[in-house]
Amino acid sequence: MDLVDAGSPEALVKRILKAEPNLPVPVPIQELCARLGIRRIEDIDIDEFEGGLVTDAKRSDGTILAKRVGEPRRRFTIAHELGHFLMAHHVPDQPGRFLCKNSDLLCVTAKEGDERQRREVEANRFATLILMPPHLLRGAMAAFREPDLQHVLVLARDFAVRKEAAARAYVQYHPERIAIVVAGNGRVQRCYRSLSFPTIIHAAGNPVPTGSLYHSSPNQPNIASDTVACSADLWIDVKRDLHAPDLYEQVYLQKNGFAMILLRLDAVPEESAEERRLNEGWRHRFHSGRR
Repeated sequence: MDLVDAGSPEALVKRILKAEPNLPVPVPIQELCARLGIRRIEDIDIDEFEGGLVTDAKRSDGTILAKRVGEPRRRFTIAHELGHFLMAHHVPDQPGRFLCKNSDLLCVTAKEGDERQRREVEANRFATLILMPPHLLRGAMAAFREPDLQHVLVLARDFAVRKEAAARAYVQYHPERIAIVVAGNGRVQRCYRSLSFPTIIHAAGNPVPTGSLYHSSPNQPNIASDTVACSADLWIDVKRDLHAPDLYEQVYLQKNGFAMILLRLDAVPEESAEERRLNEGWRHRFHSGRR
């Protein structure tokens, strides 16, 4: 398999999929590793680290280390370390050895100039793409209509990936304006949003807004709630004098204190010429103090 000069995760996965056009779902990641030069996959028993890679300077072969945890999490770790192995420009902190923490496997953006963080982001992109190949993911999502967290759970089950990895992919490929907020112990942990969804006003570490369904959902853990309307300004910046868009929430609570919150934003209907004339007249009278 000619992977030379495939510098980006996207280019690398594209070449692998060209050579392996009939990969099943879930992708047999350990078999793929063996075909790509990984000799062994061994357990790592160091609390601080989630996975690792031992290889030589020429990357002629390698050994992947992965913590013995739930299968979806372990599969992502293996795919992440395979990304480090295949991307020649990934230079480890220590010669011949990568060691990655759980926080490394959650990185989606890197600070400017932070080369180590950039490597982890690229390895995560590679892992997501190889475990959920775009053509297979689009095929699986073709049956999904209205956005629903139940779809995320189906993708996580069928592709044998973590729910959060499935959520990231779901947001990226769904045609509607959606976002998924990952919350833990009452606070925002991470946010994933489609390109058309506006910036969420609650940064990581902020409390989940009090008016959110997260705080009032009667649902039991591991069951997706119904989708309900909420005030748009709970999550996004709503400009003065403009129609507030319709925003909907759905919550999936988990037993460990974490939750996923799906946000769906409807398009604001266009004002008719008459509505625009009346609204502009009202705003002019309000700001000028006239009644």
